[in-house]
Amino acid sequence: MNFRFVHNNFNVMDLDKSLAFYKEALGLEEVRRKEAADGSFIIVFLSDGESKHLLELTWLKNWEKDSYNLGDNEFHLAFQVDDFEGAKEKHRKMNCICFENKQMGIYFITDPDGYWLEIVPIRK
Repeated sequence: MNFRFVHNNFNVMDLDKSLAFYKEALGLEEVRRKEAADGSFIIVFLSDGESKHLLELTWLKNWEKDSYNLGDNEFHLAFQVDDFEGAKEKHRKMNCICFENKQMGIYFITDPDGYWLEIVPIRK
């Protein structure tokens, strides 16, 4: 038996806002979409164009809360970038950096729903 990563899911409050964020901040593109016939949900899969791993964004029509409970937000996705300083400057301008660990040489950004995304340089 072989198990492979396929995707991670984040539920989002405003799908269009999230799609715009992920495109601008990380260059992720929509590759597939599923809409419920009754309009109760929309699922969008995003790709970095290189790996097989996808990010699934789920919007639920009848979600009655103002946000999703992310607990202590200790979970996150990590993205490796070839131009770490350029990415950091871009994210600084977007005002989405939420934590920087200079000692480890990494930083985190937050998406519109408060999910943390780790940014790491390519290490040789």
